[in-house]
Amino acid sequence: MPHSLATVRALLDRRLIFVTGKGGVGKTTVSAALGLVAARAGKRVLVCEVAAQERITAAFGLPPTGFEEVEIEPGLHAFSANPDDSIREWLYYQLRSRTLAGLVSGNRIFGYLAAAAPGLAELVTIGKLWELAQIERKTPKSAPYDLVIVDAPATGHGLALLQAPQTFGEIARVGPIHRQAETIHAFIRDPTATAVVAVTLPEEMPVSETIDLERRLDGALAMPLERVFVNAVLSERLTAKDVEVLEDTSGGSAQVRRAIGASLAAYETTRAQRTQLARLRRTLAAKAVTLPHLLTPDVERPDLDRLAGALERKL
Repeated sequence: MPHSLATVRALLDRRLIFVTGKGGVGKTTVSAALGLVAARAGKRVLVCEVAAQERITAAFGLPPTGFEEVEIEPGLHAFSANPDDSIREWLYYQLRSRTLAGLVSGNRIFGYLAAAAPGLAELVTIGKLWELAQIERKTPKSAPYDLVIVDAPATGHGLALLQAPQTFGEIARVGPIHRQAETIHAFIRDPTATAVVAVTLPEEMPVSETIDLERRLDGALAMPLERVFVNAVLSERLTAKDVEVLEDTSGGSAQVRRAIGASLAAYETTRAQRTQLARLRRTLAAKAVTLPHLLTPDVERPDLDRLAGALERKL
């Protein structure tokens, strides 16, 4: 048995995990690292991006997947669930004809109606995510996954995506769309099947948004925030005594003074991070897990391995 299996069972034994959070906090990176952990634990995993940026395959040095499930390494697959293709696929299942589905979805009037219908794009998108997470797939010749990890939109749009089945079920009070919406909503609300996690930074605004996310998630869907991953946490390299010594240091070359100034600035940044981390843990019901600062603007495969190792140790 892989050593990571016991440590990740509680979270990664769900069938569907939504990863959300404020934009720019590293949701895609954490989603990919979670996928690596689950795949190493012997699971068949799909990491699905909802935004059409397709950064996960890029981190593995591969081209975009588009609306196609592609294995990017053993046990780990990638997919991009954009609304346009999701609508076309949904229409195909309703009309049983790809030609008709293409004609209808390309029709200008249908485009206006789809844009005007509240939550339709979100409903068909989350409907596709639900289908990906099912043991019995609708998509022809598609094998089931043990786990689907969704790199969801930023907080507000992420909540709208989760609420779409409930919203549409209330609008379509009867009929097949109502029944489908109710089925998807029940799956999302099932704590044994679905989990919502957040990624944040140890900074005031992302922490505030994460605290608000937990409150709104409970209020709108009566769902818990399962876990919070605090990304880009700096290591504490100086003690208070070290700082006293550096502050009392005078003289030296300009280069030495710059180095001391940089060290003191890093210490203050680390202190500010610890303050926000304490605030997060004091306020949230969800467990907060810290992840290291990668010190690189472009996340590549070695960086994902480092984050995956941190997740294996801390989950």
